[in-house]
Amino acid sequence: MTGLILLPISFLKFWFFEAPVSMLSFFVSLNKAFLQLFSLPLLVKTYFKPWKNEYRQGLVGFSIAMGVFIKTFVILADLLLFFLLLVIEIFLFIAFISWPFATVYLLII
Repeated sequence: MTGLILLPISFLKFWFFEAPVSMLSFFVSLNKAFLQLFSLPLLVKTYFKPWKNEYRQGLVGFSIAMGVFIKTFVILADLLLFFLLLVIEIFLFIAFISWPFATVYLLII
């Protein structure tokens, strides 16, 4: 009997504390995996190095310039995808938190 009385409190504790913390932890892990998978930290770290490690006389300047040119577009594409991922994560988090309120609102109407 006491289990049924404490059920709403357990639900509220789960929905508004435990689940959001777990979701944020998952999203942090997902973001780290995304950044590593798309090599964004490595591209930023090696931005001014030649694209294909070309160090022959006369080609170093061209290779660095070509690397900067290509890496700029790759980094911009990675940042765009990362921004879209963050927008989706924020939307899912807000939708999850507002789901009980939306349910109650629909039941009242």
